[in-house]
Amino acid sequence: MSDQPEGCDGHCDSCSQKTDTCQKPKKANINVRHVILVLSGKGGVGKSTVSVNLAYALSNHGYQTGLMDLDIHGPSLAKMLGIEDLRLQAIGNKIMPVKVTGSLKVISMALLLNETDSPIVWRGPMKAAAIQQFLGDVEWGELDYLVVDLPPGTGDEALNIVQFAPNVEGAVIVTTPQDVAVLDSTKAIKFIEMMDLPVLGIIENMSGMVCPHCGEVVDLFGKGGGEKAAKQYNVPYLGAIPIDIEMRKAGDEGRPFIVRTPGQTNPTWDAVDQVMENLIAEVEKRDA
Repeated sequence: MSDQPEGCDGHCDSCSQKTDTCQKPKKANINVRHVILVLSGKGGVGKSTVSVNLAYALSNHGYQTGLMDLDIHGPSLAKMLGIEDLRLQAIGNKIMPVKVTGSLKVISMALLLNETDSPIVWRGPMKAAAIQQFLGDVEWGELDYLVVDLPPGTGDEALNIVQFAPNVEGAVIVTTPQDVAVLDSTKAIKFIEMMDLPVLGIIENMSGMVCPHCGEVVDLFGKGGGEKAAKQYNVPYLGAIPIDIEMRKAGDEGRPFIVRTPGQTNPTWDAVDQVMENLIAEVEKRDA
């Protein structure tokens, strides 16, 4: 019998009823080799765009991939993937994720809402319960990778997924180059270290804008902040992704950029693909 207080949601750090005999929450029973967390210290750095394109890139390279949208209050992955009109279905006692391709499955709160503009007004315990369901009650099948898109900051959702998910390989930190964004990203690095997890790397997003007319790169937000932070905290630097109008259009149109121009000469496509290759190399290095 569990010694946890009645109504325990696994939020041990902030629990007023915590005792020495409290048990740690059980890990969800999900068959996944690597859980990759994607987070940022602040909003507006393109974290969800990176998550979508990263998951798609992994899928394109033959990996069975799951994508979990844990930005519960502001889910956007369904829109970016063009599946916002679909709704989750259940078979027996299992929730079926939406299949985007034969090797990419997605779960998001947006796929449960009757109206796309309906707000989700939940406190911590309800979010914790939803995260447990997204893990244990979803028919994920066998996954090589589960990419988890977290909301900005280091709050409930990040704590819960670390508690409940098995085989958390580590975290990818997304930042933009300017000092303010990099400062917040370093807090995310410290958070992951506090969770006793490795930082798999930093991605510098919006690293220069490719002019659609002349092809020249303009450093709107500066350059090199992500790489500088990686060196300062001795974590891998996975690469830089430029601002690209076509990437913005891709997200709005629900067809991720990484699948729009495969095989064509495009610096942004090459950058996303290289970031993915660098991430896989980091994961395999730790498996060796």
